[in-house]
Amino acid sequence: MVRRATFDTIDLHLIRVLFTVITERSVSRAALKLASNQPAVSAQLRRLRELTGDPLLVRAGQQMMPTETALSLVEPASRVLHEAERLFSPKARERAFDAAHESATFRVAASDYLDPLFLPSLVAHMQRVAPQARLELMPLSREYDYRRHLAVGDVDLVIGNWLEPPEELHLGRLVSDEVVCLVAEDHPAARAGSKSGRAWTTARYLECEHVAPMPMHPGALGVIDQHLAAAGARRNITVRASHFSLIPLMVADTWLVLTTGRLFCSRYVETLPVRIVKCPVAFPPLTYYQLWHDLTHNAASMRWFREQVREVARQLGRRALPRRAAA
Repeated sequence: MVRRATFDTIDLHLIRVLFTVITERSVSRAALKLASNQPAVSAQLRRLRELTGDPLLVRAGQQMMPTETALSLVEPASRVLHEAERLFSPKARERAFDAAHESATFRVAASDYLDPLFLPSLVAHMQRVAPQARLELMPLSREYDYRRHLAVGDVDLVIGNWLEPPEELHLGRLVSDEVVCLVAEDHPAARAGSKSGRAWTTARYLECEHVAPMPMHPGALGVIDQHLAAAGARRNITVRASHFSLIPLMVADTWLVLTTGRLFCSRYVETLPVRIVKCPVAFPPLTYYQLWHDLTHNAASMRWFREQVREVARQLGRRALPRRAAA
């Protein structure tokens, strides 16, 4: 048995020399195949003989023939070299994920700010294209430390919107969306521009009672309020809600104003007495990202899954019919 101290000095190249010398049955041919020289390969063969306690190659007439021990080492050496290639070869790392037959679990933390149909559509899509996959969906709330969970591998992907996503994470843009206001049908903003309505100005917008999601952590500002603060303005937020998808129901029965993306708001105008109106503040578009950590960056299954998320976001964006906003 090879002693541990000796075993630790065996490198991958020595195993490649072992495999090549035995299969080529010639030190000179092995040297050519290894892009080496005959004295170097001869020295490595001597070391291999010392390690195995066997001559490995013996002369038989004009030829060199492998011993029984040598032949028994060909398959293990080949397996070691193949597994090493799987570990370190870029081609092996870039293999495609076989969604139709492979099983994988994808863990996602996401907000419902993007679109109430986004996560249901993602689930339906995955059921079709990857029937053996498992999805674990977690809410992206103020209590959820998504940066830590990504770093320790508790979650694979985080979906949401940030003005400045964390620099230590990889990100992929999913969709950009126009910022609009959602108000009740009888809200003054919905009548702005009509003969009986007053102009929907920035000052009146800021004075209105607003509803907004809970911040991601205490004291934090969302993207809307970050933009207002940078302009030296502040809106009158009277309701904070942890469940974003319930906010349109609150808007329908009050004079609260919700400021968010058109894609989200457009899902409610057919089912609730609400209207989308143009926001008098010139907000930049909301940009939604998927974020992931180095831990999963090169995994074939995760590369495939991130592309599925992008495709679902693109499809939802195309299906959302743009609606003319009130003045």
